[in-house]
Amino acid sequence: MRDLAARITRHTESLLLAVILLLGVLLTLSTPYFLTLQNLVDLIESYSVTTVLALGVFVVLVAGGIDISFAATASVAQYVTAYLATALGLPAFVAIPLGLAIGLLLGCLNAALIYYLRVTSIIITIATMSVYFALLMWLTGGKSIYALPDWWSTRIVFFQTETASGDLVRITLPIVVAAVAGLITWLLMTRTSAGRQLTAMGGNVEAARRLGVNIAAMHFLAYGYLGLMAGLAGLLQAHRVGEAVPNAMYGNELNVLAAAVLGGASLSGGLGSVGGVLLGILLLAMLQNGLNLLGVSPYFFQIVIGLVILISTSITGLSSRTRRRDRRAPATA
Repeated sequence: MRDLAARITRHTESLLLAVILLLGVLLTLSTPYFLTLQNLVDLIESYSVTTVLALGVFVVLVAGGIDISFAATASVAQYVTAYLATALGLPAFVAIPLGLAIGLLLGCLNAALIYYLRVTSIIITIATMSVYFALLMWLTGGKSIYALPDWWSTRIVFFQTETASGDLVRITLPIVVAAVAGLITWLLMTRTSAGRQLTAMGGNVEAARRLGVNIAAMHFLAYGYLGLMAGLAGLLQAHRVGEAVPNAMYGNELNVLAAAVLGGASLSGGLGSVGGVLLGILLLAMLQNGLNLLGVSPYFFQIVIGLVILISTSITGLSSRTRRRDRRAPATA
């Protein structure tokens, strides 16, 4: 079973890489502005927040769940941290862990509700999404916080160079944070016992329980990790735009989910890889950027997002039906 999952993952990654290369060639031939170093680096930075969120969603999907509340969690973590940082003058070494802790706490709340109430994860997280976001808007009146501390709003550049055409190319904090988040997620899922247990639970929760996997702990790990990534994404988003906006993260759920499932993370659990998720994000980023450069309506990109989720859901349903039929076959023989 593990070998089959590995083959499916490698096939998905190879297919995505081929599509990315083909799309890159087509966009390069269509517009001279696409294949420039500045555009590519800017593209990576603009999707850094989506990358952090998609990595957290990936862990939950592999564990067999689904979480829709991550954007609301990110918004709450961002705004509460910004409010306390501006009102109390909290330094970075206090405010940043605070924002991450808020995200972790809200993620663990989702895990507790899902595990102890025995309710489908998508229902619980739709409900908590509504509660988190509505409370935030009600308590804040929808007002943004513009005067972020300098340590938060100041642009941090790790590397800068000027191309022959005079364009400035910068490797900034969001790019580095997204890369580190990817590395940590890869280590968690491929180099730790907990990652293997999450994958086993997503593949077959009853079999994992019989093997001694602590299902409750795995729920808290998966949803808590997504909450942590959501808190990080919220702080990163405020750093990029220089302000904390209550609804800044709201409405991006489908884009993030599409990036994860496009990268091979199965909606039925047990499948996926960090490399596949990163390739899925890169493909969506290239597609959106290319459509913008070509002047195509942004609604077309949303059509693509919807189709990705629809196709993934259909494949998941057909695969589940095939597995059930295969399990029944020996009994009828």
